[in-house]
Amino acid sequence: MDRAQMQERLDRLIWRVEEARIRRSEHHIVKMVAVSKYADEAQIRMLYDLGQRAFGENKVQMLQERVDLLEDLPIEWHFIGRLQKNKINHLIRANPFMMQSLDSLELAAAMQKRLAEQDVTMECLMQINSAKEETKAGVMPEEAEEIYLMIKEKCPNIDLRGVMTIGAHVEDEAMIRKSFETTYAIFDRLKGEGAEICSMGMSHDFELAIECGSNMIRIGSLLFK
Repeated sequence: MDRAQMQERLDRLIWRVEEARIRRSEHHIVKMVAVSKYADEAQIRMLYDLGQRAFGENKVQMLQERVDLLEDLPIEWHFIGRLQKNKINHLIRANPFMMQSLDSLELAAAMQKRLAEQDVTMECLMQINSAKEETKAGVMPEEAEEIYLMIKEKCPNIDLRGVMTIGAHVEDEAMIRKSFETTYAIFDRLKGEGAEICSMGMSHDFELAIECGSNMIRIGSLLFK
């Protein structure tokens, strides 16, 4: 893919985001994280050169490799994948801007221990399994507020900034919308606890997510495949 093709993809995507954003509210602001697992170094550099600053990886090892490889660029790295406890130290070493997939109180406690030992903090989003799908990680929606507050109270080295979800993995748009609306309602109630980010929507459903209130989307294949 050359620069002109990348620019065209980015422009088309930004236009779609704008249209969805305005359907929600002309005051609504949406941030895009480019999921770079499909991209090579040259494509990431090209997209950065075109103005994209936030990039996401879903494997800790790849995140670390990319952080090292592109250390000359002040990229805002997001970790968006499932984190195994034995990879916590590796994630801390990679030092992402944000970890979006904090999916249980148990993981939060394990991260807190390692973060405290190293005297560092990490910005995180709590992942909610709003569609209650067995294949997905995340806290159940009915427990989400309680767990969010427990993490805030018991894990001082975790700076909770909001919530994240993956839309229901179905064809039925009404069910996908419901999973987003469920997460947004939880986010709305947590605003009083400092929640600022509601990360919902990927390449196939980001417009619906934005209409439901998402202010952060994670886009991979529309940019790179």
